[in-house]
Amino acid sequence: MSADNSTLLDSLIFAPLCDGWTNNTEGAIYHLGNTFLFLGYMGGSGAYGCLFIFGFLTPAFLCLALWGWLTMCGLDVFTWNLLLMLACLAQICHLLYRLHQEGIHDEELTALYQAVYLPLAVPVHVFKEITGAFENRVVELKAGETYAVEGKTAIDQLSFLLSGRINVSLEGQFLHYIHRHQFLDSPEWESLRPNEEGKFQVTLTAEEDSRYISWRRRRLYMLISKERYIARIFSVMLGYDIAEKLYNLNNKLYIKSGMLLDIRLPSLYHVLAPASQGSEGGSDGGTAKEQEAEKQDEDPAPDYQMPDPTQSHSYQPHLQGPRKNSADESQPPLHERYQHPWAPDPELPSAADGCC
Repeated sequence: MSADNSTLLDSLIFAPLCDGWTNNTEGAIYHLGNTFLFLGYMGGSGAYGCLFIFGFLTPAFLCLALWGWLTMCGLDVFTWNLLLMLACLAQICHLLYRLHQEGIHDEELTALYQAVYLPLAVPVHVFKEITGAFENRVVELKAGETYAVEGKTAIDQLSFLLSGRINVSLEGQFLHYIHRHQFLDSPEWESLRPNEEGKFQVTLTAEEDSRYISWRRRRLYMLISKERYIARIFSVMLGYDIAEKLYNLNNKLYIKSGMLLDIRLPSLYHVLAPASQGSEGGSDGGTAKEQEAEKQDEDPAPDYQMPDPTQSHSYQPHLQGPRKNSADESQPPLHERYQHPWAPDPELPSAADGCC
């Protein structure tokens, strides 16, 4: 037995050398097959890299199988290359099936992922979990239809606008627009805790034909309570969306001198606004009389455009609409759309509560 093994080992190591190289070359099919092999092994990693590799290996082994059948006339050469070609075809079918399962089939959802979630480096499988929470259903809103009516519509969902434009108004007064790829009710979402209920304090009307997606409030809370990564994604998106809405409202706030009031620096109002009559009575009486005459001639401006000399604290602008007069100040505010503080970590329901 040992003699046979040594003979086999000697034949492998000390194989007889070629007596001479032949000048004959193999046919074109053989060289084409090796060219495909060379190109195939230049592929990269990942699913698409593997698809590139097996896509070139399949015709390569096909050419070598034909070479073994037609030129070499060797059954073993033909059989091995045929088996390798079939294995490559099976790998290609598996990769195509996996890419089909992992892909996003809806065109609108694909555009949403590329525009919003891809810049945040959100994986496709996480995005599919988010879309699965609203069952991949897109709702259409015709022009003139209302999404919510102030004081009537309950806050029971969170919606995201895919296309179109929404008009936000309060008691018939225009506030701002909601454009595509913005939340429709992000302030309402942040204003309530998971166990609280409330109603819209503004009216949302479709300015044009619009399409949006909606997560049911309870179901979305269940999702973000189990997936902290998804919770952080929504926290970033909601914070950015609320900031955009606040700055849109900021463009409507002007002080008496005509300068834009920045809601980030409310203390600058006292620097930019004209001095009150009481503070200038002892220094410049003529100027005070002229200002008083101008005040009588001009129409009374809303309270959010006029400083109150009796108030010593910093000016706090009203974000949704004009302030009430002094006679109505004792009444509660009509709405608190942007006055609620953002909840840094909302009380999320437990997984045992179930979803609606």
